[in-house]
Amino acid sequence: MSISASMVKELREKTGAGMMDCKKALSETNGDMEKAIEYLREKGLATAAKKSSRIAAEGLVQAYLHNDAKIGVLVEVNCETDFVAKTDEFKELVRDLAEHIAVKNPTLENIAEQAFLKNESITVGQLITERIAKIGENIVIRRFVRYEVTGAGLVQDYIHFGGRIGVLVELATDSEALVANPAFKALAHDIAMHSAAANPKYLVREEISAEVMEKEREIYEQLAKNEGKPEKAIPKIVEGRVNKFYAENCLVEQAFVKDPDKSIKTLVAEKAKELGGKIELKAFTRLELGEGIEKKKDDFVAEVMKEVNK
Repeated sequence: MSISASMVKELREKTGAGMMDCKKALSETNGDMEKAIEYLREKGLATAAKKSSRIAAEGLVQAYLHNDAKIGVLVEVNCETDFVAKTDEFKELVRDLAEHIAVKNPTLENIAEQAFLKNESITVGQLITERIAKIGENIVIRRFVRYEVTGAGLVQDYIHFGGRIGVLVELATDSEALVANPAFKALAHDIAMHSAAANPKYLVREEISAEVMEKEREIYEQLAKNEGKPEKAIPKIVEGRVNKFYAENCLVEQAFVKDPDKSIKTLVAEKAKELGGKIELKAFTRLELGEGIEKKKDDFVAEVMKEVNK
């Protein structure tokens, strides 16, 4: 029997299972909708779909370096509990997904449809669905970045707090010989570690939109007025606070955590002079587990009282 797109759509709406799983279920049951639903339930896939609506705010941030650190990946995969996040099975899943991203170079939109790197008979979406059914919690590939060095340089990662914070840094230079120097990699590691601790929002001040800075200036100006500062002094005060904003939020302008007397920009310049070549801090990404996700808060006392009052 021919399986139509509308049948797959209907089964997906009824079970919440993945598109490919629904198509397979219908094929296996010769298009019988009820039997297909039973098939998915027996495989644990319909149950997994129900779990996919639950909030996943725990998990891991994991990095993977590929091709002699010419390619680097930083990925956040979420689950529902810290208990599951600490299991070897979940850690292996996240590592495998990071490697898949490094090799296959997907987007967040198409990764679920890609054939999984370590088992191309299934898609990444099917892999996730199977793990949800087995582990018993929702699992979400929330976000990832992938850097690929085009010239001389490398990508370096730093993972902090057991996978709760992760950083990826790309350093470029004009010599592969310099890349081979352990001091070059050590510099990248120090910048990545600094970024984990200092939490910069931008690489350089030029990345900050004019709208953001205009708003900051307005705030600083009003603050100075509220503090009773002399009118003539306010412009200078505003500029001072704007520069402080840059120093706190732009990676290259931040004071290096291991030596606060120098900025990251100065650190890079000094290392370039020491190693005898050009060094450029090209990019960085910092991911913190669960940031921006509204976690469900259980009120145990309220739940008890609710039961008592029944």
